[in-house]
Amino acid sequence: MNYEQALEYIHGIYGRGSKLGLTRITELLNRLGNPQKSLKFVHIAGTNGKGSTAAMTSHILRAAGYQTGLYISPFINRFNERIQLNNVPIPDDELAELTTYVHDFAESMENPPTEFELITAIAFEYYKRSKCDIVVLEVGLGGTLDSTNVIDTPELAIITPIGLDHTHVLGSTIKQVASAKAGIIKEGGDVVIYGHDRDAEEVFETACREKHASLKKTDFSSLKLLSRSIDGQHFAFAEYSDLFLTLIGSYQLYNAAVVLTGIEALRKKGWKISEDAVKEGLSGTRWPGRFEVLSRKPLFIVDGGHNPHGVRGTADTLKAFFPEQKFVFLMGVMADKNVDEILDILTPLAKRFYTAAPDNQRAMSASELAARIESRGVKATACASVEKGVEAALSENTDGSIICAIGSLYMAGTVRMYFGRN
Repeated sequence: MNYEQALEYIHGIYGRGSKLGLTRITELLNRLGNPQKSLKFVHIAGTNGKGSTAAMTSHILRAAGYQTGLYISPFINRFNERIQLNNVPIPDDELAELTTYVHDFAESMENPPTEFELITAIAFEYYKRSKCDIVVLEVGLGGTLDSTNVIDTPELAIITPIGLDHTHVLGSTIKQVASAKAGIIKEGGDVVIYGHDRDAEEVFETACREKHASLKKTDFSSLKLLSRSIDGQHFAFAEYSDLFLTLIGSYQLYNAAVVLTGIEALRKKGWKISEDAVKEGLSGTRWPGRFEVLSRKPLFIVDGGHNPHGVRGTADTLKAFFPEQKFVFLMGVMADKNVDEILDILTPLAKRFYTAAPDNQRAMSASELAARIESRGVKATACASVEKGVEAALSENTDGSIICAIGSLYMAGTVRMYFGRN
């Protein structure tokens, strides 16, 4: 296969659906010789903040001199972003070659793998061939039955903030969602959690006792914002008196505290990670689509917040940076999200909305979203595409209002491409 054929094959599997469970991925990896067995992992689960936490961790480990894999989902602009080595997406030719290699094993199975399972297997094979020292592995959905959970006890498991999302799969209570995430806790492992929700913490504490795992809850009492601008944030945490993070969301400082707690756990296991590596890694972290400034005149921000918990973090950041202001929102959202609760958060901050449907079959139509917004007394204009939504928001912005595109990571890539960000 060439690169285009490889992508066509991978995405063509989408019709098989998303099926949780480890049977297919286990069989496929067995046929490949279990490449994951030769690798060490930092395994990251949670409702929000997984990607940012993974990115910061990966950048710090790379700055420390380790050959570092990073596995994430979804991608923003190009598929290759999902499988990274030393924070560089997998080259087209290597993705094509690996997909060709895995294809024959996958298609010979009586019950072939899903798209996510196939991608996970390709990533493990890539990291094995690349002789990775460590792989930062983001869970796709949940934890217990997610394809990534086929690994043995990782060097470290991190569980980021828990909220209600994918409730049709993971459950409708915090304890049920936390139970799914707790599946990444393995026998004798080291676990770092974000905390801040007692129901979730009890689930993780129980799982750690049962698995004889060590649990560390992030202590935010020493986290202190020193200064911030749209270029980044200076902050202090634990023994670090002045760190700089280019990610500017208010919630990113809390994610950084979780990362630093995890780095300390890795140090205790023998990983050599200096203070300079921590500083270099954090200051060098770039994570597209997370409260990212795309334009300054007018100020145009894109954020991938796509559930109430994530959108609340975005709203809090907008209020912190721009108190007492109203915003223009370009919004697209998946129909299976808690759209009404998201609108409860955003409409009090809104001057007006433009709506568009992201390029995904689960997307809510622009007209339906606009109708829901207008029923709340806020003006909303439905646009034929995300690009048309960006154009309308910019062309009709006669008073220089701040514009924020929000609601879906599937929309963020299109918005970034409009501004020439690839």
